[in-house]
Amino acid sequence: MTDGPSRMVFLGFGKYARADKIYLLEPITDARRGSGSRTLVWIEGVPDPVVASRTERTILHDMGQDAAAGSQLVDQALDLAERLAQQAETGRVDLADLGRRARKLLELTAKPAGPQQLF
Repeated sequence: MTDGPSRMVFLGFGKYARADKIYLLEPITDARRGSGSRTLVWIEGVPDPVVASRTERTILHDMGQDAAAGSQLVDQALDLAERLAQQAETGRVDLADLGRRARKLLELTAKPAGPQQLF
C-alpha cells in the first residue's frame, strides 16, 4: 500500500506491523469492540488477524495514506460518542468530563479568525 521503503506501523497493545504487509483493515463493530479493541489487522504471513487498539483511519494515516489525513479528530469524536454510550448504559455519565472533551473537540474544529480589518 505504500511506495518506497516500508515503514513500521504501531497497532497498539505493543504490536507493530510492516505497512507493506498489511492487506486488510477491518473495523470491529460487534461485542468484541471495547476495552481498546478497535480494528482487526490482516497481515501477510500471519494466519489470524491481529487485534489493534487503533482505528483503521489512524492505521491508514500511519501507513502514509493521504485519504486518512485529518481522521484523528473524527476518531476522537467517535471515542467520545462511544464513551458516552458506555457510561449511559451503566447509568454513570460524567457530564463534566464529557463536556470538557466535547469543548476540546469543538475548539479543534473552530475556524481560525480571519485577518482583522484595520480600516
